[in-house]
Amino acid sequence: MSRVTLKDVAAHAGVSYQTVSKVLNNRAQVTPETRERIWQAVRELNYRPNISARNLRTQASNLIGYAWHYMPDEFIHPVLDAFVHSVAHAAEDRGFHILTFLADHGPTSADVYHELFSRNQVAGFLLADTVRNDSRVEMLLDKGIPFVTFGRANDDWDFHWVDVDGEHGMYCVVQHLLQRGHRCIGFITWPEGSQSGSYREAGYRRALQESGIEVRKEWIVRGENSAELGQRGVQQLMQLPVASRPTAVVCVSDLIAMGALNGAAGAGIEVGKDLAITGFDDVSLVQYTQPPLTSVRQPIAAVGEQVIDLLLRQIHGGEINQKGILLKPELIIRASS
Repeated sequence: MSRVTLKDVAAHAGVSYQTVSKVLNNRAQVTPETRERIWQAVRELNYRPNISARNLRTQASNLIGYAWHYMPDEFIHPVLDAFVHSVAHAAEDRGFHILTFLADHGPTSADVYHELFSRNQVAGFLLADTVRNDSRVEMLLDKGIPFVTFGRANDDWDFHWVDVDGEHGMYCVVQHLLQRGHRCIGFITWPEGSQSGSYREAGYRRALQESGIEVRKEWIVRGENSAELGQRGVQQLMQLPVASRPTAVVCVSDLIAMGALNGAAGAGIEVGKDLAITGFDDVSLVQYTQPPLTSVRQPIAAVGEQVIDLLLRQIHGGEINQKGILLKPELIIRASS
């Protein structure tokens, strides 16, 4: 089979090849309908640009940097794994690839980012797992290096981000439990200072407060993201006096929730009848737990598309109308609640 060319895409979309070239490089002022028709042609013809030739002409990299961070072996993060998968697909559809590298949140990580960019090895960066006042964000802003984050860091900083509305997601979870008649609702979450955790906790608190329920400090259990925390958290909550003992427990992640299910089963508690338990993220395994877990589904594929679009607009000097994009998650109700 002969290689699909830019002119083939143009003919398929019914536009000039110059327009196709400009759209693929985010340099064309065209209607949304025309832009979508061109991208549809790209997908249908499976067009792949000649990256080597383009790099020789522009001296530009077609790689996007993404840092893996050091984590203990027992820590897993299926959401970030899904995120990397989604951005890789979105980037490749536009002629770019993801370059992963190891770095940490510490001060020496700035050297890695600066070296990769100054040597023209990457055109920009994607950041994930952000924390409040993230030093990586501050450094990239200071150096004027193109980047987009999955997650927020500081509302006063002027940078581009995409995030899932964790406050709304957790608010929906607690509203669901309130409608089921629960009034004592426990919360197992990450340590204070977690950016994502703070938004989810805000949704938990807001839902209870709007219903006139005081949030008791003994209802909240904190720790690192692990199944062990969920198991320990349920045991701790079930030891509270009957009058203040939770009849439902919301967990800040599915991993914690799966530990909570195990902890409840070990204590002879029937989840879904004696105690409601919910998670957050809706990873694939939770539909197979016993009972299947109520969770909040994050639109990770849409996150990947949006972060790549924002980054490539920066790289190519395209117009960007939104500094940040906040996507809504979806509550998935199953037998555990």
